[in-house]
Amino acid sequence: MIRTATAGDVPAIVAMIRELAVYEKAEHEVRATEEHIHRALFGDRPAAYAHIAETDGAVEGFALWFLNFSTWQGVHGIHLEDLYVRPEARGRGHGKALLAELARICAERGYGRLEWSVLNWNTPSIDFYEALGAVPMREWTGYRLTGDALDRLAVTQTAQMAQVSQTAQTAQAARPAGAAEAVG
Repeated sequence: MIRTATAGDVPAIVAMIRELAVYEKAEHEVRATEEHIHRALFGDRPAAYAHIAETDGAVEGFALWFLNFSTWQGVHGIHLEDLYVRPEARGRGHGKALLAELARICAERGYGRLEWSVLNWNTPSIDFYEALGAVPMREWTGYRLTGDALDRLAVTQTAQMAQVSQTAQTAQAARPAGAAEAVG
């Protein structure tokens, strides 16, 4: 059964995020805590949404997603951040059911696309997605800023904005009295 996640699912979601990270050989990169995920999914302004695959009350998988926007289509879409089914539950249709639920949401709300990324070595997932009719976006290359690079760019932008503000203040101070009134 597929259902919308509840606050009570947060511990299971965090556990599965860690399981997914182990599978993707990136466990050391996980920083998310239950508090982070709870706030992201159920805070005052949710940043993401999640659906759960369960059998007889046992959580067996999840899809965590957020809205994106296509300027070309002029409508929202869904970006699937994580799709994970526990190893012992694979082959039971949970992954397809989770994706089908997101596709249903797209259709119901008039969204233009459902998209996600997959590691290039993850051939079981690639084969699964392609069997569903998904196509790789080979002409696009993803980029990401994190850590020091993100901080450097933020500091650069802050410094540039301060310089622009100072230049504007200097120009205004240098303007002769009454110059603004003479325009017209």
